Amino acid sequence: METSFKNINEYLLLFPEEVQEKLEALRETIHSQNSGIEEYIGYQMPAFKYKGKPLVYFAGYKKHIGLYPGADGIKNFEKDFTTLKYKFSKGAVQFPIHEELPVGLIKKIVNFRIEEINKKILK
Repeated sequence: METSFKNINEYLLLFPEEVQEKLEALRETIHSQNSGIEEYIGYQMPAFKYKGKPLVYFAGYKKHIGLYPGADGIKNFEKDFTTLKYKFSKGAVQFPIHEELPVGLIKKIVNFRIEEINKKILK
């Protein structure tokens, strides 16, 4: 597998077209929450920053798409993940590859992280 991506577009090309479409939809959902969100590659996966701080990461896998909003980003939405039966851990949640992305929930997570960053900057 490629281990040095220059940008998210290169990363997306690793996947079948139907998975690329989902990953692109996730990318667009993240960007739709604030015009100040920037892309980069972090830990060899698509990553986004806001005001120079890491916001969220995502990655494609054979059976799921992983979203990595950090520990607080997971802790704040554990009830949602449990209700929707998504696997999650301390810093990640898994969305099954053959199910619709929970766009509304993803937007809430991204907005939570934006608020977190804004609060830290104001301190």
